[in-house]
Amino acid sequence: MKTIIPGGLVLAAALLATGAQAQSAPAPPAKPTIVLVHGAFADSSSWNRVIPILQQDGYTVVAAPNPLRGVRADADVVADVVKSVDGPVVLVGHSYGGSVISEAAEGLPNVKGLVYVAAFAPDTGETALALTGKFPGSTLGTALAPPVRLTAGGNDLYILQARFHDQFAADVPAPEARLMAAGQRPVAEAALSEASTAPAWKHLPSWFIYGDGDKNIPPVAMGFMAERAKARQTVVVRGASHVVMVSHAPEVANLIERAAATP
Repeated sequence: MKTIIPGGLVLAAALLATGAQAQSAPAPPAKPTIVLVHGAFADSSSWNRVIPILQQDGYTVVAAPNPLRGVRADADVVADVVKSVDGPVVLVGHSYGGSVISEAAEGLPNVKGLVYVAAFAPDTGETALALTGKFPGSTLGTALAPPVRLTAGGNDLYILQARFHDQFAADVPAPEARLMAAGQRPVAEAALSEASTAPAWKHLPSWFIYGDGDKNIPPVAMGFMAERAKARQTVVVRGASHVVMVSHAPEVANLIERAAATP
């Protein structure tokens, strides 16, 4: 039997049908917000090649401030940023920023995953300094400038500008590495010796990416941490330096998006 709708009602009927379908179709889940945390001797500009890729693919991105003063204090700053986000978050940390996100994510229900980019993933009681020396391969100690004494106490650490390119960013063009060296953010010496207290990677899924040419954190150390954390995926980029997110931004962005897409 054919149903005939009078001509004047065709559009209205079509609109009603479309509206009914729209109401019944579930809305697609919102994409997580990506919160990026830079490491020592760097700043948020170290994510400048990763951010546009994520934004182009529809992600909201926040490059959180990392004061580089101490693991717990820095984690509190990042945690405050995460708490302000409405919806799920993927936390991404570079280098010392890995220690920070491990601590910051603890107790935050909207963090759905952790991505470690050439980063530390310390266990309870471990420090960045101890993990660096746990395996051979780091030449960071000999590349550091004389400590800068702080009026309030303690020391700030920098990498010698003349050594920065080879030590920190060997696969980045020399002019860019010189800019990075001049603008590097110092880390408080005490921060590298501050022990982790409650690493969230023990109960949150994690992903790791690093280069086998890293001279700051020995690649074998990062492999050890990834295996210990039971990483969902570990990507090793051949020849990549410590700033793998600068020299291999597409690979880093791709892994972050895989983490974000994981249910």
